[in-house]
Amino acid sequence: MKGEGIGSYVLRRLLVAVPLILLISLGVFALVNLAPGDPARALVGSRQATPDVLASIREKFHLDEPFLVQYLIWLKAVVTGDLGRSIQGNQLVTTMIWQRLPLTVYLGLYGSLVALGIGIPFGVLAAFKQGSEVDRGIVTLGVLGVSAPAFATGIFLLYVFGVILGWFPTFGQGEGFLGRAWHLTLPAVALGVSVMGLIIKITRASMIEELQKDYVAFARARGLDRRRIVVSYVLRNALIPVVTAAGLIVVGLLTGAVLVEVTFGLPGLGSLLVSAVTQRDIPVIQGIVLILAIFVVLLHILIDVLYTLIDPRIRFGKAEA
Repeated sequence: MKGEGIGSYVLRRLLVAVPLILLISLGVFALVNLAPGDPARALVGSRQATPDVLASIREKFHLDEPFLVQYLIWLKAVVTGDLGRSIQGNQLVTTMIWQRLPLTVYLGLYGSLVALGIGIPFGVLAAFKQGSEVDRGIVTLGVLGVSAPAFATGIFLLYVFGVILGWFPTFGQGEGFLGRAWHLTLPAVALGVSVMGLIIKITRASMIEELQKDYVAFARARGLDRRRIVVSYVLRNALIPVVTAAGLIVVGLLTGAVLVEVTFGLPGLGSLLVSAVTQRDIPVIQGIVLILAIFVVLLHILIDVLYTLIDPRIRFGKAEA
């Protein structure tokens, strides 16, 4: 079976992703025109504006041009890294995003580590204890995690472990790597629990299916160690659906991070997005949504590459006899 190299595969996927990103950018730009009322007034926000000020805003943002011309002008600026300026404080949107992005990335990675670190072992344990009280307890725990909104879980954890027990800080993002990890433990757990149930469900179902296949019985007949069978063969194949569902998991983490950051008062992209929506700061909303959309598209390409690395039967190119 022949296949193209990983570099050629990634390049081909990036070229395919370009039209999708352009379509997303068109939808993001349309936010200005979809806002209720006059787009110029939407850019002004809640502040009072005279007709002369509105006219200058229309001229500055090319709102008197046809929609397609407006989009092309905006897209040209975006390609050069110019996402515009916030209507609140006249700050560069790019600067505002880069100032808050590290915290959101740190929280997302921390939450993913919590979700995978708990969800996968629990899913494996539930598969081995299928039908037992342990299995039912783990499945119930997963259902509760999915059912509870991330902000509700965050409030519960904040009150119990922050206020009553005092084990973790109740505010702030911390200084340094370890300090930040300590301060973001409760937000990361609240974020991870929200998608942990999905990981448990997928891992459990996949493990049960793999354990019933013939290659497991054949490996046992050959006298292979049980731990080697589970880790090297069963778990590796069982993780393929988890990697495939990673896109949904990351989207869940991103949407949950918005409310978690607000709950814990963290200055990340989530709280910035909520503030921008409240103040109708459309340039900031456009910038954040566009950055997150591009991130999700690139993430799906990375997931496809990981998929091929986990499953040796898959190659980057089309199979040839």
